[in-house]
Amino acid sequence: MSGDDDDEHSAHQIERDLRSLDWPAIRAGGSVALVFAVPFSIAARWFADSDSNSGAATLLSLLALVGFLLGAGIAAWVQRRRLPLMHALVTALGTYILAQAVFIVIRLALGRQVHWFATFFNLTAVAAVGLIGGYLGSAMQRRGILPKSMDRP
Repeated sequence: MSGDDDDEHSAHQIERDLRSLDWPAIRAGGSVALVFAVPFSIAARWFADSDSNSGAATLLSLLALVGFLLGAGIAAWVQRRRLPLMHALVTALGTYILAQAVFIVIRLALGRQVHWFATFFNLTAVAAVGLIGGYLGSAMQRRGILPKSMDRP
């Protein structure tokens, strides 16, 4: 196989993988993640930038991670494709990357410093809690604790 054939094969595989996702489940989990995580992230950044109370910034950052965990868990719980960890990771990482992209553009537009190391470190933490959320959502499904949309007749 030549390099072009490998690229074409990879593109088709990615397309199939994206079609295999339960996008309503990802939207549901992403909405929860954004509602719970983003306000805590904004507040944590404000406290970290003001240097007034670094303990508050740490606590708020942890609460933001809980928001990503909840969103990932919900996506894993309500998905119907038997891919809970994939849905959880796509939800957690996708919402984090979208929110951070907006935050970075705003900081750059205002001429403020972007904390790149913190951004990538937090990405790793979000991936970890996304996996935990995926496991929890999967465990709920296995135990028969199903969302109303999936209740058995």
